[in-house]
Amino acid sequence: MNYKGKYTAFDPSKIRTYPISERNNKVKLQDLMQPEAVKQHQTSLPSDVIKQIEIIAKFLIDTRDKGLPVVLFTGAHLIKNGMGLLLADLVNKDLVTSVSGNMATSIHDFELAMIGETSEYVPQALEKGQFGMAYEFAYINEAVNLGNRLELGLGESLGKMICDESFQKKVMNIVGRPGSPTSFPFHGSSVLATCYKKDIPFTIHAGMGTDVTDQHISFDGEAKGGCSGRDFLIYTHEIEKLDQGGMVFNISSAVTGPEVFLKAASMTGNIGKVPRGIITADFDIRPYTRSDISDESRTGYYYRDQKSIVVRVPEAYGGKGYYIQGNQKNTFPYFYKVLMELM
Repeated sequence: MNYKGKYTAFDPSKIRTYPISERNNKVKLQDLMQPEAVKQHQTSLPSDVIKQIEIIAKFLIDTRDKGLPVVLFTGAHLIKNGMGLLLADLVNKDLVTSVSGNMATSIHDFELAMIGETSEYVPQALEKGQFGMAYEFAYINEAVNLGNRLELGLGESLGKMICDESFQKKVMNIVGRPGSPTSFPFHGSSVLATCYKKDIPFTIHAGMGTDVTDQHISFDGEAKGGCSGRDFLIYTHEIEKLDQGGMVFNISSAVTGPEVFLKAASMTGNIGKVPRGIITADFDIRPYTRSDISDESRTGYYYRDQKSIVVRVPEAYGGKGYYIQGNQKNTFPYFYKVLMELM
């Protein structure tokens, strides 16, 4: 990525990388919540939260029985906290019709598919000047570079890297090196792979300089922006399908998910396809007071998820929003458990 302006840019060719096999990771495959283990999962959620989860679970089953879409946006911690297998199972069971996330969401998922581990130990890596410096992030960057040349979306490019041997080989021929992984033996743990195989969009809404992939010589901002820009239009098409109703879930994304949804809803409304009568649900750990969203002196005013996901968008079009407060390690498994019981 060349620069010819009047300022001085950092030279990423000076970066020193190391094999990802040498990295200390906090999350292993055995830490992932298995769908079959949810029946035994113990939770101590407040009664009002339990009631709300049961309400939205019933809404979801009814929504899919009617053939209406269920759009889910998640922050990276759902994958880091080991809930990816539950989400993948909801995709496989046709309970979720599209998945979205930020770039970090896809990075954790990609790592799990490649090495069966994720979430490097940041303080330790920072001390050594190695945070985000594993060489194999070049796999992601080159998959995105190739995807951009093919005019694909970002999520599709990474799903194709995991699942399509021909595409994978093209990437490996450019950035593969001795000692690095040459396949994705743990693809069964990947939501990216699950969506790709099911022909369900996994859209990635990325920023610049926000992700460890951006630290490397292989990073091309034009490719990342191009692929993510296409994903935004794919996502907006999914929101367009909500004109007859449906559901929108936002799982612990405080900024990106709500903002992407708000813009997409504005775009579809502009062409006469508003998300009419939708049910929305926002899962997060922070307290929620409805009156705070209209009071600029209150911190709650500045939480975009509570404002856009729970109130503004659904109520603008005759829908209803729910806020599920609690640790997602408890709320999401219970949500999954209720769905399985209802099925």
